[in-house]
Amino acid sequence: MVNRWDALAALVDRSRRALYEYVRRADHPVSREEAATAARISRGLAAFHLDKLVETGWLQARYEAPSDQPRGRGRAPKVYEPAGDGLAVTIPERRYELIAEILADAVAEDPAHAEDAARRRAYQRGRDLGSELRAGGVDLGAALAGLGFEPELTSGTVLLRNCPFHTLAMRHTALVCGINHTFLTGLAEGLDADVRALLAPRPRACCVELTSAEAGPTNPQRG
Repeated sequence: MVNRWDALAALVDRSRRALYEYVRRADHPVSREEAATAARISRGLAAFHLDKLVETGWLQARYEAPSDQPRGRGRAPKVYEPAGDGLAVTIPERRYELIAEILADAVAEDPAHAEDAARRRAYQRGRDLGSELRAGGVDLGAALAGLGFEPELTSGTVLLRNCPFHTLAMRHTALVCGINHTFLTGLAEGLDADVRALLAPRPRACCVELTSAEAGPTNPQRG
């Protein structure tokens, strides 16, 4: 089993992260040539990054001949597609265990005020994780991608296309979105990222977006 911090660190490189996102969104197995063209890098560099993503559990690979290639003609090329296991990855990725641990710790800490305790726990959990990842050289984009948020930079704002807590958020929106908000606030602080987390609900996406910290500090766990 791949260490999860090593797996997250594998996404630090921008080209590697771009290749991973391209393969995830493709509706077919992706060859090295196709990936290299999409990322505008050499085939050799694309192969290196793709194999690293296989090694760390983000992708899986096999040899598959193109449908238009006659049998027995040449060597089948190596193709890549998202991994369905190894890192407990699903498409889109969900992280219900994280919410469950935060809620369980909150109830144990303060059963009479579990929601407030959950927000405090979420902030601290995010901050500790961010500090650990920063020490390992992982940036905000890689951390968010590794956690399943599918970040997208748009006009200076980081939009999060996926909610890793989707089903729970649908049932208990205020509670789960509040926990997610404080978790991401702590994560950004631990990573020393110059952003602030804002609640900005959007259909079929995360309820939080990250924007420049110039608008002023926020510490929602302190209420």
